[in-house]
This record gives sequence, structure tokens and C-alpha cells, in this order.
Amino acid sequence: MSTSAVPGLEQAAPEDVGLSTAGLDRIDAAVQQKIDDKVIAGAVTLVARHGKIVRTSVLGTGEHRKGGRYTRDTIFRIFSMTKPVTGVAMGILADRGLWSPEDPVAKHLPELAEMLVCTGFDRRGKPVLEEPEHPPTLAELLTHTAGFVYGGKTDRVARMYAKEKLLHTSSPDEFLERLRRLPLAFQPGSEWRYSISMEILGVIIERLSGQSLADYFQDHIFGPLGMTDTAFHTPPEKLSRRARLYYTAGPLRLVPGPNLLNKDYTQPPPFARGGGGLLSTIDDYARFAQLLLNRGEFAGRRIVSADSLAAQMTNHLPDSLLARGFKAGHMYIRPGFGFGWNGVVVHDPQQADLPVGCGTYMWDGAAGTWFWVDPENDLQYIGLIQLLSYSAPPLQAITQRLMAEAILS
Repeated sequence: MSTSAVPGLEQAAPEDVGLSTAGLDRIDAAVQQKIDDKVIAGAVTLVARHGKIVRTSVLGTGEHRKGGRYTRDTIFRIFSMTKPVTGVAMGILADRGLWSPEDPVAKHLPELAEMLVCTGFDRRGKPVLEEPEHPPTLAELLTHTAGFVYGGKTDRVARMYAKEKLLHTSSPDEFLERLRRLPLAFQPGSEWRYSISMEILGVIIERLSGQSLADYFQDHIFGPLGMTDTAFHTPPEKLSRRARLYYTAGPLRLVPGPNLLNKDYTQPPPFARGGGGLLSTIDDYARFAQLLLNRGEFAGRRIVSADSLAAQMTNHLPDSLLARGFKAGHMYIRPGFGFGWNGVVVHDPQQADLPVGCGTYMWDGAAGTWFWVDPENDLQYIGLIQLLSYSAPPLQAITQRLMAEAILS
């Protein structure tokens, strides 16, 4: 357990910022119990309030790539916790007047101008297509309501996306060429489906900025925030700090070979994706989370406007859509528990049955990492593990409920 300072984040004792030491101990104990039960191998967690880190905990015996236990500077694959970073990058470009939420996607990616909507399949198994009622917009990309899906086995359209292997393309141009051959799975704005929308946003960021996504993130977010270990690759000199990846197929075990979802790069990848692929450390991501809490400022430096951050951390889904309920991993999009730009927003905690402040913004990653920022309570929590599992423990919900009990004032 540590309260060492992070540049831009001071340190304090829990009680100095209205938190209970005993309450934080109970949170650590809940995570440790999952380790003792051999559900996860280890975890690194961080709590900060009022801009001050009050606890960083290194728990369990999770291993680095070359052996040894986790440390505070262990590098984790954060997978979809890349998505909120992509949201901030879009906000920076919005501040420059380069896009608006109402823009059709095709305004920025003309390759996608002719996409049609699949309404079913004929007797020969061919998709029945129709024109979209309106072209998908950037706002719909940012909220997973544009009509796109991820590949999978859930339905025929998802299987079509899987067949194209969109996440394994070697360039943005190849990605768009494969995508343009596919249909939209539903009329834009009519449903919520977890999707490749953030990958599409990554390509838009490259088009609008004239930089690769990796370079844009580094120049406009990671560099200014001092996130020295966050990137789409792990340089050879840092490989000894990269966490080993676990999975469950019965008992907990190490993944014996390559990363099962993304290739682990030692050099910048040819196609960095806006929906996943980043690696980071607990202290690096704490800087990013504090940027969200500070409405776009960090350590006295303005990174993105308060208006853009407010848009990112505001629910944009109508009640009619929320009433249907949608799932993505451990996230259950439901009334009170909506979606902003690239992440969940709890806009009515009582209705969502979550003991967090109104406006809490959060997301997680495929290897079990999770975070939330709670502006009402001026608090952030980050948890980093490395477990690929459909039955991973709902640590975000567990730690949120215990955190509510740890808040003294």
C-alpha cells in the first residue's frame, strides 16, 4: 500500500479528504478475497479524492513478463479503457472546430457513404438491404448507436463482421475497404450495440489531424499529461514490466502464448485502434482520470475544453432506448445508467441502483481492468488486473458499493 505522489496529484491521508481508512481497507480486502479464491492472480488499484492520491495498493502475486510480482509501475493491457481516451481526442478536435456531432460519418470518411442497412436475410442467406433513414452521424458513433457492431456469433450480421476480421487489418485504408463491404445492422439511432464505432473514430482522428492515432495521442494527451508509460506498444526496454495475461477455462491459468485479442507490439503498430490496444500503468491512467474530473485541465494546463468534457460525460441516450437494456461485458446499459461519448454515464444513481454520484463516468477493459470518476464526490478509482474471462468478477460494482461506505463526508 502506498500514497506516493504522482506529479500533478498530491498525496494525503484518507481522512484528510473525507474517506475512511477502514473503509478503503475493506475495498482492498474484497479484491484480495478474489485473489485468495484464485479468481484473479493480482491487482494494482488506486484511489484519489480532491486531486490527492490516498491509496495505491499492489495485491496478490500477478507476474511480470519475465517473472516477479506486480509493482506500482507494472504495465497493463487496458483494452477498451482506450475508448475514453479516444473520446478526449475527439473533444480536442471539436475545440478546433473540425467536427460536429451532427456531421454524417461520410463527411469525414467518404468511403462509407454508400452503406446500407440489413433488415433480414432471404432464403439463400443473402442480406436484404435498404437505405438508412438517415446517414449515421458522429454522435451516433460516439454512443454506439450508428448501426455498426463488433464481429461475433450473436447473429448473422455479427458473423459477417467477424469474417472480415476488421480488428486485424494492417492499415486504416484496409479497415475502411473491408468495412464498406458490410451492412449496418440496424437503422442509425434506433438501437445500442457495442461496436467498432471507436475504431472508426480513430480513423477520423487521423484524417482530421493529419497524424497517426498513436502520434496524436502522444502529442496531445499522453505527453502533456506526463503519461510516460502509455502507448499502443511496449518498447523492448520496458518489456520486463509488462504484466502477464491470465485466462480462465476452469482454473485460473496464464495465457501460454500470444495475447488472445490483440498482438502485443514492441514497436508502434501499423494500425492503432481507437477502441482498444493501449497499455498503461496505474499512475498514468490516474492522470487521465484526473483530467476528466478537472473538466479538461491537469496540473494547471488546459488539454481539452470544459465544454467538450461536459459533452463526453453527459448521457446522450433517450429514455426510450435505455428502457430496452443493453449489455457489454459487465456494463448493463439501463435507465439511469446511460451513455456519454465513449463511456457510461450514471445520470440517475437511484434509478440505476448504483451508490455513486450523479454524473459518474466509467468504463472497463477486456482483461478485467476498470475505472470510474465521480464528479459529485470528486473521486476516482482505478483497478488493473489481467484476466481474459467472460466470468470475470464484477469488481467495478463490488468496489463501488464499498467505496460508498468509505465516504465520510
